[in-house]
Amino acid sequence: MELFTPEFGLVFWMFVAFLCLYFILAKYAWPYIIKTMEERAELIDKGVAYAQEAKVQLDNAKSEADHLIAETRQQQADILRDAAKMRNQIIEDARGEAAVEAKKVSDAAMVSIEQAKKESEKQLRQEVSEIALQIAEKVLRKNVSGDQAQRELVDKYLNEVETKN
Repeated sequence: MELFTPEFGLVFWMFVAFLCLYFILAKYAWPYIIKTMEERAELIDKGVAYAQEAKVQLDNAKSEADHLIAETRQQQADILRDAAKMRNQIIEDARGEAAVEAKKVSDAAMVSIEQAKKESEKQLRQEVSEIALQIAEKVLRKNVSGDQAQRELVDKYLNEVETKN
């Protein structure tokens, strides 16, 4: 067991060497090590602060992007609604114009029908007057002696007129 038990002199000199090393390190190395650690801690704190700031900016950018998307969707809906209104207005205008045009065509057709009716009435009157003149001419040519002969003649000519029409 002697190998594991150190002597008093060895322990004393190890303690003196430890104290010398401790004072040298405390005087020269520890301030540099502490300073380096503080600088590193400060750098890490700045990095953390920068990361937090970047996260806040990212969150702000994301919320702004969401806001812009919502605004764009609203504008799109407004544009689509306006386009639908314009489409409906154009359709209504076209229907109104078509109704006006149909009314004009209908009125023109009625005028044309009325003119044709008047023309046919005029032609009918001319034909009736010609027939009446022909009847009168034939009546005058023929000497009609009695009432009975005149009636037969008028009936005969009326039957001719009916068969022509």
